[in-house]
Amino acid sequence: MTKILFSLAILLFLGNYPYNMNAQNASKIAIAIHGGASNIKKMNLSPEEEAAYLSTLSEALDSGYVILQNGGNSMDAVTAAVRVMEDSPLFNAGRGAVIAHDGGIEMDAAIMDGATLQCGAVAGVRTVKNPIMAAKKVMESKEFVFLAGAGADEYASENGVEIVDTAYFYTPFRREQWEKARKKKGTELDNDSRGGIQPINELEIEKFGTVGCVALDAKGNLAAATSTGGLVNKRFQRIGDSPLIGAGTYADNQTCAVSCTGRGEDFIRLVVAHEIASKMRYGGFSLRSAANQTILQDLKNAGGRGGCIAMDCNGKIAMPFTTSGMFRGKISPNGKKSVAIYKTKD
Repeated sequence: MTKILFSLAILLFLGNYPYNMNAQNASKIAIAIHGGASNIKKMNLSPEEEAAYLSTLSEALDSGYVILQNGGNSMDAVTAAVRVMEDSPLFNAGRGAVIAHDGGIEMDAAIMDGATLQCGAVAGVRTVKNPIMAAKKVMESKEFVFLAGAGADEYASENGVEIVDTAYFYTPFRREQWEKARKKKGTELDNDSRGGIQPINELEIEKFGTVGCVALDAKGNLAAATSTGGLVNKRFQRIGDSPLIGAGTYADNQTCAVSCTGRGEDFIRLVVAHEIASKMRYGGFSLRSAANQTILQDLKNAGGRGGCIAMDCNGKIAMPFTTSGMFRGKISPNGKKSVAIYKTKD
């Protein structure tokens, strides 16, 4: 009797094993995005503006998630999601990039593959329609990791990345914003108002408009991507954390994938993205504990501001931020989707 029961158990296990593995892999995929951390209060967004942001975040999530659902890899998923946000004038990346002091557009982006640790980045590109595509081409070359300025634009053009006339980037809102910043003779971290709506207190309004995405595919591979237009009215070809591997962007299958948004100098000094991974690798922290301690304690104690999205190899997601809001969204391993702007209990 014992042998019969054992044999039946083995047959049931073998019969169910392929199904269970497929189900497990199918439920393992996950994706998270951000469109910048912000100190703007809810009343500074009209219902129409809020709906537009949430709709674009939802579209970006879906564009990446459908790739994962169809068995695609995490690198393609994060690229697709970031491209949607780069194509939107709502975010400080690509089409919505802010204007620098000299009147030009200087965009930065980075991408990293958690499976191979291959990565690519560009800084100060001016004619690339989607900077994240230029960063991906740099990564795929396996010859470079980081290209900047005219050389990055030239490399992107020579390798099939779409190039556009610079007029593409100059939206009326960005021009108005730039003129306002020039009159103040200073730099700003992004919009200090939304459209024609004036903030209650401009000194308390900051928006970090970087966009980013992290994803986990069915094979268990993580990826991270980040893209930004930088600071309004910035000078001297200033570069923030977004294109710096380990500071604003990082991915490693052994720990996590991270994309940051905030005042770049703070994230560079603390090497925030890699710090989160290091806490997990060497300190035994969970993803949530590592991300929360780094952003809500280390960054905050250093006078830094901003947030991040992070994901571990099980698809667990953390999205801590020190500001009053962060444009963000996620689709968890259970398939539950959410998009948000302001602080919530989750």
